[in-house]
Amino acid sequence: MTVQRLEHRRLGGSDLQVSAIGLGCMSFSHVYGEADEAASIALIHHAIERGVDFLDSADLYGWGQNEELLGRALKGRRDKVVLATKFGQVKTATGQGVDGRPDYVRQACDASLKRLGVETIDLYYAHRIDPNVPIEDTVGAMAGLVRQGKVRQIGLCEARPETIRRAHKTHPLAAVQTEFSLLYRIEAEETLRTTRELGISFVAYSPLGRGFLTGAIRSLDDIKGDRRGQHPRFQGENFAKNRALVSAIEAIAREKGCTPAQLVLAWLLAQGPDIIPIPGTKHRDRFDENLGALEVRLSAAELARIAVAIPPGAAAGLRYPEGAMKAVYR
Repeated sequence: MTVQRLEHRRLGGSDLQVSAIGLGCMSFSHVYGEADEAASIALIHHAIERGVDFLDSADLYGWGQNEELLGRALKGRRDKVVLATKFGQVKTATGQGVDGRPDYVRQACDASLKRLGVETIDLYYAHRIDPNVPIEDTVGAMAGLVRQGKVRQIGLCEARPETIRRAHKTHPLAAVQTEFSLLYRIEAEETLRTTRELGISFVAYSPLGRGFLTGAIRSLDDIKGDRRGQHPRFQGENFAKNRALVSAIEAIAREKGCTPAQLVLAWLLAQGPDIIPIPGTKHRDRFDENLGALEVRLSAAELARIAVAIPPGAAAGLRYPEGAMKAVYR
């Protein structure tokens, strides 16, 4: 198997280097409509051949199904990827909660290692911050996993700047993963200032605004049957307002001779070498399109024009349903 060599970026102060664009694997778990396991595994193999070696999963995705699928896909290919997964989101009697207790951290890691079929997780994140457990306790347990050789590097997801600082004092963080796109900038850019000061990489999930910024979602029918219909940004008047914002990006992309997805990914990549977007997709053509963003070069004037087209705070509606918003950025 011939593997292409792409631009790589370092994860924080660690020795891990990853492709400048990674692959978010959540869509392989029936989140955005049905997913086919054989096709998902074929896409993972294709990604590796194209040089994308940063794969992002979580025990939440399919409640373990995603990690099991990834484990099957990586048989004979483990040494070709930097493998990231997450823990902390749990089923409760009333739905879903967060568990950051040290005992649970250790239990969750062992379960993920078994499902993935690996001896070590390269980057292990706390998926959400447990408000009932001091972050020092959660990260202290994660640091113990590093000492045991079960985990190489650790990170946090959706953490506020003060939480990041406290965690980083307990054990160095290689990465913080937070939503970041032209549709979600205010908190993301605040987080980026903190990670940049501390030398932590910023892994940007949903860099295409859950597909909105690709220009492919033109009506509510385009997301019929998947979870995005529950998100306020995809509902009613909010949808129309956000669709109008995307139209401005489409116009710039036409002038540039690239797709809207490539334009917004190139914009994000240009914000700094410490940023690593991880767009997710189930489709090979979309994957190849996203990877084409690495070939798009934007001038300072073009970057400024794109930033003005969708200024911070311009998106209409919350990025998650109201209940889920209580678990992010804390």
